[in-house]
Amino acid sequence: MTFFSKDMKHLNVTSESYVPATLNIISFLHSTCKMSSLDTVIKSRQKENEINGILTQVVCTEFSNYIFVVLTQYGKIGSLISITPDSRSTDISTPTFSTKVLLGKDEPLTHVCAKNLATFVSQEASNRPVLLGLALKDSSIDAIKQMKELIRSCQVW
Repeated sequence: MTFFSKDMKHLNVTSESYVPATLNIISFLHSTCKMSSLDTVIKSRQKENEINGILTQVVCTEFSNYIFVVLTQYGKIGSLISITPDSRSTDISTPTFSTKVLLGKDEPLTHVCAKNLATFVSQEASNRPVLLGLALKDSSIDAIKQMKELIRSCQVW
């Protein structure tokens, strides 16, 4: 995997360094997009908690036009899902959301988990789209509820 630094030099991430490097991508983006020492373009928060005996990490990052959330129990981004408010909804009081798997397995459970975990983020962030990185070992209802609270504790929107 290749990323670019501010001066457009290549930064290569090998497969051996991929797992620890994945969660550092946000830190890298954050550090390269600073306007000054006090003024930051990107707001980001990171937390971890044990959910049903599994270490679960979350990183929430706010960009001007979308929210990026990584939720992982494997230490990597996993599947990448786009959650967008549907503008064709006929009932304004009850927005609907579309999910699209951009990277990873396109399975029904992925869409269900993504909608349950990220729709509240979009609603609280003025209906901005959410880009969700999802790598879960436990997708039980109880675990999803706890993960939702973990995401809420990293609120940057």
